[in-house]
Amino acid sequence: MTEDDRTRPLPPDDSYLRSLTVAMAQAVQDAEPIGSHHKGAGDDIRSAVVGAVRSREDDLVALSRDLHAHPEEAFTEHRSVRAVTALLERHGHAAEIGVGGLETSLVSTVGTDGPHVAVLAEYDALPGVGHACGHNIICATAVGAYLAAAQVRDRVGGRISLIGTPAEEGGGGKETLARAGVFDDVDAVIMLHPFSHDIAMHPFLGRRRLEMVFHGVAAHASAQPFMGRNALDAAVAAYQGVAALRQHLPGSDRVHGVFTDGGARPNVVPDRAALLFYLRSAAPETLRDLAERVDHIARGAAAMTGCGVELHWDDLPPYLPIRFNHALAGRWAVNQEPVGRKPLPTGVVPEFLTGSTDLGNLSYRMPAIHPMIAVSEPTVALHTTEFAAASGGPSGDRAVRDGALGLALTAVDYLADPELRDAVHAEFAAAGGPLDVPAYFD
Repeated sequence: MTEDDRTRPLPPDDSYLRSLTVAMAQAVQDAEPIGSHHKGAGDDIRSAVVGAVRSREDDLVALSRDLHAHPEEAFTEHRSVRAVTALLERHGHAAEIGVGGLETSLVSTVGTDGPHVAVLAEYDALPGVGHACGHNIICATAVGAYLAAAQVRDRVGGRISLIGTPAEEGGGGKETLARAGVFDDVDAVIMLHPFSHDIAMHPFLGRRRLEMVFHGVAAHASAQPFMGRNALDAAVAAYQGVAALRQHLPGSDRVHGVFTDGGARPNVVPDRAALLFYLRSAAPETLRDLAERVDHIARGAAAMTGCGVELHWDDLPPYLPIRFNHALAGRWAVNQEPVGRKPLPTGVVPEFLTGSTDLGNLSYRMPAIHPMIAVSEPTVALHTTEFAAASGGPSGDRAVRDGALGLALTAVDYLADPELRDAVHAEFAAAGGPLDVPAYFD
């Protein structure tokens, strides 16, 4: 064995991933796409929307490419929001930047009364890998959908808005805007997300952040260790306690953490140590239960080592899981058929291949959809350089064109079809209605 061999980590065995890919391919082939029995907008309206999207495709692809080439991280998306505003203005729409207390938010609205649907744009990127989550595509499709739907709004009635929501990647911009009242008069929200498959409804997990800070007593680690209380021991015990907990969690739950402080020198008993955890779960109730269990672990680790502990929950807004709306998602699926896409129902692509999004917080306030649109090969994961390349390439351009059309048609379906609206809101009410999101974890 060479020195290089000893210093390299062992590569993960990808046999499970390969078998999963094979199984997914067969499941996708066998799946029946989700549909809708609602009529939506009339054929004349739909034809007008198609024409409106097609006439703007070059502008939308250019916007997507521009954002991809100039990635900006959460809360710093100043260039991105200016680019969106400039495109809106070229097409005759004013926009207000900086609503809800966030400098890089944006709102543009057409109509003054009646049912109100909002198309949501995200445009923040990731550190180091740029638009490896494809938010350039999310933004361009939302802008395209808004412009096209706005063109026929006087024929279907109601209101349509484009709302730019900063900092989805960990910042919780949608929750901040919701608490500021930006969504108070919005009846339903729609958006999409790039992925490796076309899926009408894919679960996203709720997520909370927890920082554990353990306080001990410093002492000379050799001469008088008995006079110390080791904060690092408490942190290690907490980490191991969380590791043991994983055996007893539902399959959809996730807990992952890192040490952010473990002491300064080996010859001093650490009087401070800290951990940062993300906790994820598939339902608000199970996320709350998971949080309570991890809370007990932290306090137990402090007690067994004679240390104190501070628990800092959610320095940024927590994310709730997505609540599905089948009636609205069904229209999205139908509206992707003209471009040759067949969005899958839930359960075809493994539901553990997921993360978290602040759209979940809105989905407990009002009906919402967050379908996935295929951009990459099935083996390519979000938040990788490979996915970033796909988002800025030809497959990303196609997703912009197809996604803008799907969202525009879904928006006008909602405004034009009162029976669809009734079904959307009846389903939301049957699922529990609006949740007091800010108070839920208090």
